[in-house]
Amino acid sequence: MAELMGWGRFPRVEGLELVSEDLEAISRGAILSRGLGRSYGDASLPPQGQGPVASTRLANRLLAFNGDTGVLRAEAGFCLADFNSLFLPLGWASPVTPGTRYVSLGGMVASDVHGKNHHVAGCFGEHVRALRMRVADGRILDVSENQEPELFHATLGGLGLTGHLLEVEFVLEKVPSAWVWAENQQVENFSELIACLREASDTWPMTVAWVDSLSKGDALGRGIVMKGRWARPDQAPSQAPASKSAFSVPLDFPEWVLSKTSVQLFNRAYFCKEGKSGKSGIVHPYAFFYPLDRLQDWNRIYGRRGFIQYQCVIPKQDADEIGKQLLKTLAASDEGSFLSVVKDCGRQGKGMISFPMPGISLAFDVPMRGDSTRALVRKLNEIVLEAGGRIYLAKDALTSAETYRAMDPRWEAWNGVRRQWDPDGKLRSALSVRLFGD
Repeated sequence: MAELMGWGRFPRVEGLELVSEDLEAISRGAILSRGLGRSYGDASLPPQGQGPVASTRLANRLLAFNGDTGVLRAEAGFCLADFNSLFLPLGWASPVTPGTRYVSLGGMVASDVHGKNHHVAGCFGEHVRALRMRVADGRILDVSENQEPELFHATLGGLGLTGHLLEVEFVLEKVPSAWVWAENQQVENFSELIACLREASDTWPMTVAWVDSLSKGDALGRGIVMKGRWARPDQAPSQAPASKSAFSVPLDFPEWVLSKTSVQLFNRAYFCKEGKSGKSGIVHPYAFFYPLDRLQDWNRIYGRRGFIQYQCVIPKQDADEIGKQLLKTLAASDEGSFLSVVKDCGRQGKGMISFPMPGISLAFDVPMRGDSTRALVRKLNEIVLEAGGRIYLAKDALTSAETYRAMDPRWEAWNGVRRQWDPDGKLRSALSVRLFGD
């Protein structure tokens, strides 16, 4: 047994993890597969004291690539960081990328990740052509839109609970250069931020906004809207972007480091640093897509108790009002979030319980401080539920089964498909015990 945790370092469970290049072998009899552990809460964790869990991180071979069609096939443990190093210099990019490159292809499928281009490209699952997976009865199947389509759709965003992902086949995006042309715009309040984000989404394929989550009054929700597109060859440097060296957090920080006061000071400094006129120009792709990857083990800043990321999506027509309610609730609590992000979401994906829907997504990182953090999540959930929104299960650690099921009635149909393939409940996780009664 070993201590296992997600990226938020909460919760922590004791479980047996098997690691091997032979994923077919170790997935036989395992209750869950687990990639690089970048889901924040308990989605990639076994129930306390249970296992074994099959780790995919050594099953990371590239299996096939068609340079004419851009179709790539790789083992589920193939890491996005390795993909970028190999393919970006050749003019190919992942069609969707999350906020870290240290994520496996299997994890991208299981969480049906989305990125700054969701309003254009949708979730990662929209670009997946086929999956090879081991289902609960031990069989290995190839699934796609044409082969077992229900199982295919249930697996996209299915949190690894429909089977063990062994291989992933998806279509890459051909890009004009490996560099990003970006533009930042400072905005003075949340209403202006939402308006600017919507306007930018009409013309920019990649958009995101950082929000000062602790500002109040007329400055409530002030922030920086960041816009980007792949740079044209005449704009980009001739050489491919080099990998940037990373700094590492060597130890767990004491809790007082992320006090409300320190987060307010950070937010104020970050907001002012950008300047009112904003800036534009060529940006390293890693700096644009993965700014936090420059700081390895940055989750240790939150200390031994860890943190939770609360991410929700709310309907577009109510985004301004509901977003302000969420920000006011966060600002009124004893928690502080120096990483608060707003994104514009497009159409709902084809994954049966994939997270995004047309609307605005908000994400807050807050230290885990026991009952006060649980109370904050309950308050945020009440607002989101009332607004007709939902939360992202790949980030969640605290939501109750009753609240989640009320938020997302799609779970019942998804669970029905899951039970067709796993009637005895062999595949399960700490999250599935908490939310689905496994």
